[in-house]
Amino acid sequence: MKLVLLGPPGAGKGTQARRLQERFGIVQISTGDMLRAEVAAGSEVGLQAKAVMESGRLVSDDILIRMLGNRIDRPDCEPGFILDGFPRTVPQAVALDALLAGRGLKLDAVIELKVDTPALVERIAGRFTCARCGAGYHDSFKQPKVSGVCDVCGGIEFIRRADDKRETVQARMDAYERQTAPILPHYAGQGILHPVDGMADIDEVTAQILAVLERLPTAPAEKLLTKN
Repeated sequence: MKLVLLGPPGAGKGTQARRLQERFGIVQISTGDMLRAEVAAGSEVGLQAKAVMESGRLVSDDILIRMLGNRIDRPDCEPGFILDGFPRTVPQAVALDALLAGRGLKLDAVIELKVDTPALVERIAGRFTCARCGAGYHDSFKQPKVSGVCDVCGGIEFIRRADDKRETVQARMDAYERQTAPILPHYAGQGILHPVDGMADIDEVTAQILAVLERLPTAPAEKLLTKN
């Protein structure tokens, strides 16, 4: 199976990709991980990407597509792969189609994790963790039992990620709507776009995705049916 997971930041794409990877034994490909691996390996395209990043510019679609081509040509991608974080724009989606077509491949499904943006902003912006043990909390949904004291380790210092600030989260959502949401009609026109409720419980989201995948002719049905 060759899949793409789409959804705004915080929708749970990484979590669901890891679950699918464990269930089906297919590789999760994150563009960030792929970039770091190519740079660390010192490959030709990795060195080009490094030079671009060190200059403060964004890595071009051409470089990303070349890296992705190198990645999916590796033997571990033969059974399939899950793209998490790519494509982000319509030109990238078109380039991905061409890349796969050149190898006699095509995407089997694009899973869209649909979310309620205000609710998702609230969910992300309210997160904080214990500085000592990393236990997670939330302003609205999961406060420590004793205010200011970690339930797990008794720590009294808590931290928030800089990119979890409400204004930062909203800016990331706005960027998704501008750049990535226009991809949806591209895949809907191919008949491979499948929306699921990204605001549901994590296990329920997984169940919805599996329900989509079990209808695909390329799905390894025995794993869908026998693994809980």
